[in-house]
Amino acid sequence: MIKRFLILSLGTVLSFPVSPSFGQSLPLVPVSDASQTVGFDEQLWGNQCSRGDKQALLQAINHSLTYLNTANAANAYQNYPVKGITRDRVRRSLVRFKTLLQQSPTPEALQAAIQKEFQFYQSVGNDQKGTVHFTGYFEPIYTASRRRTAEYRYPIYAKPVNFGSWKAPHPTRATLEGIDGLGTTSPIKGQEIAWFNRRLDAYLIQVQGSAKLNWLDGGKTSIAFAGTTNYPYTSLGKETIAAGIFQPGEVTLPKLIDYFEQNPSELDRFIPRNNRMVFFKETSAATPAKGSLGVPVTAERSVATDKSLMPPGAIAVLAAHIPDCQGQKLAVQRFVVDQDTGSAIKGPGRVDIFMGTGKLPGDRAGLMSDDGQFYYLLLK
Repeated sequence: MIKRFLILSLGTVLSFPVSPSFGQSLPLVPVSDASQTVGFDEQLWGNQCSRGDKQALLQAINHSLTYLNTANAANAYQNYPVKGITRDRVRRSLVRFKTLLQQSPTPEALQAAIQKEFQFYQSVGNDQKGTVHFTGYFEPIYTASRRRTAEYRYPIYAKPVNFGSWKAPHPTRATLEGIDGLGTTSPIKGQEIAWFNRRLDAYLIQVQGSAKLNWLDGGKTSIAFAGTTNYPYTSLGKETIAAGIFQPGEVTLPKLIDYFEQNPSELDRFIPRNNRMVFFKETSAATPAKGSLGVPVTAERSVATDKSLMPPGAIAVLAAHIPDCQGQKLAVQRFVVDQDTGSAIKGPGRVDIFMGTGKLPGDRAGLMSDDGQFYYLLLK
């Protein structure tokens, strides 16, 4: 599971159609018209940053179909609260959408087919009016050492073998890694699996939940989420706003990184406020990043939502602002598949978009913090 989260701010609501009749208890409501929101997914057909990525969306759909055939999927849909949304309907919807995507020669043809055959269920959002806050996450790539050195001093840890017997409340982050993050007197000393030359790098890996590593002595590997202590996530962005360092709405990941690079002692002040500690396991360098459903996540086609509310594996369409390859935010519509979750992704008003692996996806993810709308597509 890739997980995450730094930024908490408000954006601007896009002017896409919103149903006036929202319920007060269910996370999704059927809407009769989303015609302006579907079909014109520029990235499917190609734009200045892409030659068209239909294959990526088809791959993401196949991953969801794999998940839906599991016992975990059967359990997840047993008591799903929205009437009419079942595992079988979600599966049939994915299969039909896949066929339409393969057969439609133009955006207009795809839009017409979807409008004819699918019912739209809109997220009620964080205000019961359809306002959904979108952010981005990514899989970083870092240089690391297998051993502690004078330069590479900040570790990440494997999950302790006795973790299942830890009593609640678990030890805090400060107890496990120290206020300074060096882990000099850590009770889990000896569980380190990689060392980094910057504390913020080690921390951001915990925020994102996975990473690719280039070892100093040669070779590559991947590290994946293995477990976490039982504390709620506390956002660095939110804490810096509360401290008056930033104003609401202006925090981005690049701004946070720049601030802490200029004020490194502030890391000892803010990082320990997040008591939640994330543990990792080493995997093959070729292992793709995976979401909470246990299937790979696909760049710009996989999203994370609150899985206690939203239908896992389902096809959806979003209307939001997403930075292009030059970092300019554009209002877009995009088909996505719901394949992940996260400790900071709570309620029907939060969606996190997986942007990919490496620096450019990280730069783009760090700029995302805007409001829009979110719809699931189910066959009529």
